[in-house]
Amino acid sequence: MGMLDGKVAIITGAGGGLGREYALLLAKEGAKIVVNDYGGSPDGRSPGSPAAQKVVEEIKAAGGEAVANGADVGDVEAGASLLQTALDAFGRVDILINNAGILRDKSFVKMEEADWDAVVRVHLKGTYAVTRPVFAWMKDKGGGVIVNTSSASGLIGNFGQSNYGAAKAGIWGLGNVLAIEGAKFGIRVWTLAPTATTRLTEALLPPELAAKWQPHRLAPAVLYMVSDAAKHLTGKCLSVSGSKIQELRLVAGAGYWPEGDVPTVQGIIDNYDKIFLPETDPIGFE
Repeated sequence: MGMLDGKVAIITGAGGGLGREYALLLAKEGAKIVVNDYGGSPDGRSPGSPAAQKVVEEIKAAGGEAVANGADVGDVEAGASLLQTALDAFGRVDILINNAGILRDKSFVKMEEADWDAVVRVHLKGTYAVTRPVFAWMKDKGGGVIVNTSSASGLIGNFGQSNYGAAKAGIWGLGNVLAIEGAKFGIRVWTLAPTATTRLTEALLPPELAAKWQPHRLAPAVLYMVSDAAKHLTGKCLSVSGSKIQELRLVAGAGYWPEGDVPTVQGIIDNYDKIFLPETDPIGFE
């Protein structure tokens, strides 16, 4: 028996890279898959490639069940389309993995409105657009699991990715809220911050890292997140870089309370070690 026998999963951006690896592994473990991909280029232009259907054929050739969906996740109607595809084909949805994304990298002073809007539209609005109807369905039907994709770029920053980083930070915040709102309905919500070699990143990575960060190495962590092995967990953020897996949290220093009502600059200087956290190992790197 597979870990996901009888489950139905919607995976966006599953025509290649990480999404494809998630789809193949979840299908191998018994899940029926809705493979979504707009079929566009890495920057979101030139849609129309049959990427989703190719992954469906791979899954079927291996004995699994899958259907394709080509909706543009940045369209607010995409979520309804994906949900309906799952219901028409398989009658239910248990898992949603929001993975679709594009890049339009530029330094901040060169970041034009169109490039800002395009990236935020796919990543942050796309997560909203797809999740909202699926969340509502899960709420009425007894629960499910949602995995939203953030990034180390959104959590610690990366040069030339102000649009992408802002969207990815927003996704982490959205996931925290959804975990709170979904808890009493049996909806578990994860945030994933992956680092992998995909068509979006391969030109940016040195060869030694590109070889280590192949997308198939990240898929088992996602399988764990959506399986019953993690049924006691929600509201967590995992950084997965190659084979390195670590939970990420917002943490606070011990803090400085002034003796009076108002802190002084000298008091801040004198209590530096209480206010600021020590440097730690960088996240997202193996």
